Amino acid sequence: MSDQTEPMSLDELAAEADAEERAQADLLAELDALRAERDELKDRVLRQLAETENMRKRAERDRKEAEQYGGSKLARDVLPVYDNLRRALDAVTEEQRAQNAALLEGIDLTMREIVSVFSKHGLRVIAPQVGDRFDPAIHEAMFEAPLPGTKAGDIIQVATEGFMLHDRLLRPAQVGVSSMPAS
Repeated sequence: MSDQTEPMSLDELAAEADAEERAQADLLAELDALRAERDELKDRVLRQLAETENMRKRAERDRKEAEQYGGSKLARDVLPVYDNLRRALDAVTEEQRAQNAALLEGIDLTMREIVSVFSKHGLRVIAPQVGDRFDPAIHEAMFEAPLPGTKAGDIIQVATEGFMLHDRLLRPAQVGVSSMPAS
C-alpha cells in the first residue's frame, strides 16, 4: 500500500477552491446576520433602559406632585371655615371687643392656628389691599365700578382672600376693580 495520494486535477482544485469560497462567503454572511441581530438587540435593550428610566422619573414626579398637591381638595373644603372666621373677626365692633374679649381671643387664636397649619402644608394667603393693581393671575374681578381718585385696574374692594398651594393657585382673591377712565 502506498501512502501517496494522487495529485488533484485542475478541475478538482478549482471545485475545492469554489467550495471553500462558498463556505467562507456563507460564514461571512452568517457573521453579518449575527452582527445585525446583535445591533438590533443592543438597540432594543438601550431603548428599554431609556424607557425604564423615563418611567422612573415620571413616577417620581407624580409621587412628588401627589405629595404636594394631593390635599388640595381638602384645602378647598376648609377655605370657607377660614373665610367665616375672618368675617367674624372683621365684623366685631370695638364695643363688642371690650365685652367679649375672651371669646374673640379664642377666635383669633383659632384663626392663627389655621394659618399656621396652612403654612405648614404649603398653603399661603393671597391678601390684596385696596389700591393694589388687579392681577388676573391671582385675582378674580367680581365687579367693576368707577371710583373717583382711582385708576382703571386698581382694586377698590376685597371680597375674599385667595390662596396658593405651593406654586399653584388654589383660589383667586375675589376683588372689586375700578373702571375709572384715565383723565
